[in-house]
Amino acid sequence: MKHHSFGTREMVTLAMLCAILLIMSFTPLGYLNIGPLAISLNMIPVGIGAMALGPVGGMVLGGMFGITSFLQCMGIGGTSAMGVILFEINPFLAFVQRFVPRLLAGLVSGYLYIVIKKLLGSTTAGFVTGFCAALLNTVLFMLALVLLFGNTEYMQDLIGGKNVILFICGFVGINAVVEMIAATAAVGVIGRVLNQVVLSRR
Repeated sequence: MKHHSFGTREMVTLAMLCAILLIMSFTPLGYLNIGPLAISLNMIPVGIGAMALGPVGGMVLGGMFGITSFLQCMGIGGTSAMGVILFEINPFLAFVQRFVPRLLAGLVSGYLYIVIKKLLGSTTAGFVTGFCAALLNTVLFMLALVLLFGNTEYMQDLIGGKNVILFICGFVGINAVVEMIAATAAVGVIGRVLNQVVLSRR
């Protein structure tokens, strides 16, 4: 792929990754619900898309992940305990909080892959991109949560007077660690295969 134009091969790859993301989003394959937050593996196809298709591919897949996450606020394709509450407080802000961070995470991951590939090579770039995709998703998601809903009674009860940074670190806890490990391994390993099939044609 050159610049932002998608040829037939890239469109097929995007369609395949979109299908995988939808399957993961609407089945237990993509989420492990634990308390108000869930361990999500959906950044794996987003990271792969960012690597194989560049920033635009990452953005499209990240946006799709964000939409499916928002739908869970209404009980569609699963239910997010936190999402349901945020939707009741403000549906529009709930959409922004679910959608924008995932879209940005995919977009930025695509640019990161390009930069890291030039510096460290495609193999290392794949693993780093997987890690960064999951990290960006968590950081942006939590920042949006605090910025958009931090003053609500629901969030004030969750924060409990703690420092915001300490609250974020403690709240995501093991969830974020598992997501980053899984995304790093999956995107890195799959990237080595895609590098021979798709990336060499970019």
